[in-house]
Amino acid sequence: MFRFQYENNKVYQEFCDFLKTDPQKVKSLQQIPFLPIQFFKSHKVVSNTNPIQETFTSSGTTGMITSKHSVTDVTLYEESYRKGFSEFYGNLEDYVVLALLPSYLEREGSSLIYMVKDLIELSNHPESGFYLHNHDELIAKLITLDETGQNVILIGVTFALLDLIENQQFQLKHTIIMETGGMKGKRKEMIREELHEQLCKGFGVSAIHSEYGMTELLSQAYSLGNGVFECPSWMQILVRDTEDALTYIQDGKTGGINVIDLANLNSCSFIATQDLGKKNPNNSFEVLGRFDNSDIRGCNLMVL
Repeated sequence: MFRFQYENNKVYQEFCDFLKTDPQKVKSLQQIPFLPIQFFKSHKVVSNTNPIQETFTSSGTTGMITSKHSVTDVTLYEESYRKGFSEFYGNLEDYVVLALLPSYLEREGSSLIYMVKDLIELSNHPESGFYLHNHDELIAKLITLDETGQNVILIGVTFALLDLIENQQFQLKHTIIMETGGMKGKRKEMIREELHEQLCKGFGVSAIHSEYGMTELLSQAYSLGNGVFECPSWMQILVRDTEDALTYIQDGKTGGINVIDLANLNSCSFIATQDLGKKNPNNSFEVLGRFDNSDIRGCNLMVL
């Protein structure tokens, strides 16, 4: 994958050349250069000349430069999230899929909306669907479905889930609550432990599930509780030194998260994110925050 993308992705090739990387001498994962995620804001990161089928864009406040992920084969994305979901949750048709994603629904180009819309359709259940601001209807549906013993997954942006439990306290026994992160400027940021404690109490569940994904990736990692994420088999995490972007640190130490996503065949599979985290010996990982721009070291690489 590295050699293919070096040869076919002009932006990635220039980045590797800037680092004086000889592709023939790259023999291990640790020797592969990881493209800083900010390049998706300033460059078209593609590994072929095929027509663009979908352009996924990141959310951002007015005036912000957003990331753009040009996807030349959207079936790869579909195969990735469908297989990933079933790897962690089993048969989709066993669930009613409810989505509370207001900030994403209200804009164009969200890869999360693309995925959840497809999961809703694949669940093949008439009760599955999106909710925007109609909280009363969603509350009634959650209570009714849970009382009948129906398995439900509620996928929600963080601030909207908090809004929901301010209106109603639940005691759900057959429902999985999955937060996708993000206050979107609607509420003050919270540490995960505090957030999950509030959500567990409000929904009456023992654990909060989470999804780790982003515009620049075509795969997702999932946490089934406690903020510990696991990747599908075609995705892997490495943790880099915050002082030296080209050096890796041992398991259990905090550093910058690098992601290998083999579903990114037609863009770049080796992404250096702006997330801080740590990797566990069993290859699971935790997300602990984001780089403050003033803390990013070694980013003279970004002058390219």
